[in-house]
Amino acid sequence: MANAQGAFAQLPAGVLELGRVFEAAGEELALVGGPVRDAFLGVTPHDFDFATSARPDRTEEILSSWADTTWDVGRDFGTIGARKKDLTVEVTTYRTDSYEVGSRKPEVTYGDTLEGDLTRRDFTVNAMAMRLPGMVLVDPHNGLEDLQQGRLRTPVTAEQSFDDDPLRIMRAARFAAQLGIDVDEDVMNAMDVMAHRLEIVSAERIRAELERLIISPYPRRGIELMVHTGVADIVLPELSALQDTKDEHKRHKDVYEHTLTVLDQAMDLETGPEGPVPGPDFILRFAALMHDVGKPATRRFEGGGVVSFHHHEIVGAKMTRKRMKALRFDKATTEKVCHLVALHLRFHGYGDAAWTDSAVRRYVTDAGEMLERLHRLTRADCTTRNRRKAQFLSAAYDDLESRIQALREQEELDAIRPDLDGAQIMEILGLTPGREVGEARQFLLNLRLENGPMGEEAAKAALLEWWASR
Repeated sequence: MANAQGAFAQLPAGVLELGRVFEAAGEELALVGGPVRDAFLGVTPHDFDFATSARPDRTEEILSSWADTTWDVGRDFGTIGARKKDLTVEVTTYRTDSYEVGSRKPEVTYGDTLEGDLTRRDFTVNAMAMRLPGMVLVDPHNGLEDLQQGRLRTPVTAEQSFDDDPLRIMRAARFAAQLGIDVDEDVMNAMDVMAHRLEIVSAERIRAELERLIISPYPRRGIELMVHTGVADIVLPELSALQDTKDEHKRHKDVYEHTLTVLDQAMDLETGPEGPVPGPDFILRFAALMHDVGKPATRRFEGGGVVSFHHHEIVGAKMTRKRMKALRFDKATTEKVCHLVALHLRFHGYGDAAWTDSAVRRYVTDAGEMLERLHRLTRADCTTRNRRKAQFLSAAYDDLESRIQALREQEELDAIRPDLDGAQIMEILGLTPGREVGEARQFLLNLRLENGPMGEEAAKAALLEWWASR
C-alpha cells in the first residue's frame, strides 16, 4: 500500500480529471491491469488502460468533451483512444467475453460490472483496478495478496483461461520472468496439458512474448518454466533438445544447465546506458541462449571417453536462423544473433598459441559491430568449475582485448579498409565498375589484414603485380 500511495501520487492530474468527467456523465471509470499491479510494486504507471461502464459510442462522446483528440482503437472490442496534451489513454467497455472451443478469438459481449470484467483477465495480479476518481481498490480475486506472496494464479481455472486464450501460456512464463514470481501448481499443470494450443497462436504474438521474457529481470525463471512444462518444445524446441545431451557418464558438461549459466553471466556483463552494451540487451541474451543449440546434432563419442561437437557453432547458427525466421523476427536482429552464435568459438585456443596481428585484425573485422557483444558472450561461455582454468581463460581474453585496443589505436582497427578505394583501383587498372573491381578490392583488403597499413604507393605496386599475375 505504501508503494501504491507513492506511485499513484505521481499520476498525471488528467487521470483523476478524466475520472471526474465520467462520474459527472453518470458512468464508471477505473484504471485496470498492469498499471495497478506495477503501482503496488512501486513503479509509477506510464501506460493508462481504463475500463468503463459506458458503451463505445458513449465513451467516445465523453472523451470528446475532455480530450484534444479521440480515435477508434477497436470499436468492435469496445476500445476508444484519446489524448489530452501529453496524456494518452485507452478506454474499454466492461466485457464478459466468450470463446468458441478451439478458437482464441472471443465473441465480444459487453458486461455491466467491473468485477465481471476483471474475472475475464489473464492472472489475478492483473485483475485489480482502481475506481476513479475516488481511488478505491477493486480486487475480487485477491491479486494483491498473490502479488505479495509472489504467486501467479488465474481468476478462473487455468485450463479454462488458457483454452480461452492460449497466448496466456506464454504470458505465464513471461510474468514469471518479469516479476520473479512462482506460478501456481494449477497454472503449471495447465501449461503442460495445453501447450499444444499454442500452435493456433500467430508466430508474431508468440515472438513478442518471448522477446519480453528474454529482456525481463529474471529470464531464467521463464525459460525453465517453458522447458519444464513442454512449452519450449513448441516455441523453442532447439532449447529443449539440449536436455538430451545430458551425459550420465559425466564425460561432458550438462549443455542445458551450461546454457542457462551462460545467459546469467552474459546478463552480468551488460553495461549501463552509457556503456557499449546497455542492458537489457536482447541480442546478447538470445545469442547466449542459442549459442550451443548445434551440439545435439554434432555430438560424437570419440575414443577414450572424449565427446566432440565439431562445427556446432556453424550448425547452431543455421538452426538459430531457421527458428528466428519461423518466429518472424526482423532480419537485422536475426543476422546479429546468428552472427554471434557462429563466432562464439573463435576465441578457442587463443591462450594455447599466440595469435598474429593478422589473426587479431580478422577477429575484429569478422565480428564487426558485434565485437563488444562477442567479448561478453565469449567471457560468459566460460562456466568451468576449475578455478585455475577459469583464471587462465579470463587472463587470455584480457590479453586479447588489450591487443585489440593497442591495434585499434595504431590502425583505427574499427574501420579497416583497403589502402586504395574503388575509384583508385579502376583508375590504376583501367577498369569500369564490375566484378573485377570487387576482386581487386578483396585482394587489397586481405593484404591490409595481413600486413597492416601499407600506404598508397606500396598498395599500388602490389595491386599491379597481382593484376599482372592473373
